[in-house]
Amino acid sequence: MTIMQQQSSLARPNLDPLLRPNDRVGDGQVRIILVDDDDDFREVAGAELGDYGFDVTDFHDGPLLLDYFAAGRSADVIILDWNLPSVTGIDLLTQLRRQGVKIPVVILTAMSGTTFEMAALDRGALDFIDKSRGIPVLAKRARLIAEAAKLPPDMPTEETIEKGSLLLRPRLSRAYWRGVDVGLTVTEFNIVRRLIERAGDHVSYRAIYDCVHHCGFIAGSGEDGYRTNVRSSVKRIRNKFRAIDANFVEIENFPAFGYCWKDPSATLS
Repeated sequence: MTIMQQQSSLARPNLDPLLRPNDRVGDGQVRIILVDDDDDFREVAGAELGDYGFDVTDFHDGPLLLDYFAAGRSADVIILDWNLPSVTGIDLLTQLRRQGVKIPVVILTAMSGTTFEMAALDRGALDFIDKSRGIPVLAKRARLIAEAAKLPPDMPTEETIEKGSLLLRPRLSRAYWRGVDVGLTVTEFNIVRRLIERAGDHVSYRAIYDCVHHCGFIAGSGEDGYRTNVRSSVKRIRNKFRAIDANFVEIENFPAFGYCWKDPSATLS
């Protein structure tokens, strides 16, 4: 379900000069599936994504998407609205995973609260985008996600950051642990990068939160409510690393201060 005010914000040209219609966000055509029950929004968003060089297939509800994959078809990125006629986007994501569909999923919704974002990320969404951000932002993120999914870990890029068993590719916002893509969201990647930049030193809750939002941004309940959001984000990050390596212990918590990424160059005497 799409709120009409949010729909109109997507239909307008975005003032941030990320991309313009008919600009290409990379080589090759990315196949996107868009699921949204608002016919007008689906038509507008699909047309704009097509202008950015994407091959768009759209559906108005979840069962049609499940049938699409059951027929043996595929895609590069799936974009789901939160509220659909017969199922929520995050429940549809769970059904896709049970069906064996491992394609990256982005939740695109007008329900932009932190609670919704955390629920989507906990269910396995790779990104969560407020519809008010506009199609240029969606196009850029979808291209980055698709490129990262196709990129072998050993392929050279413009910049890499290595720290022990961790390899970061900042241009794509991707993190690899022992050669395996961790599957971090852009927000989670930014947190890991901040910790890596100060490996061996403690990074405060506030500093971690500021790298996700802007300095001084307040969220949560009370003046220090942002700490709960940071803890939840770090918990998700740890779980993703532990899904690859059950012995992952690189992120240490200091309850009264923040977190620290262990410096692999430090040795015990």
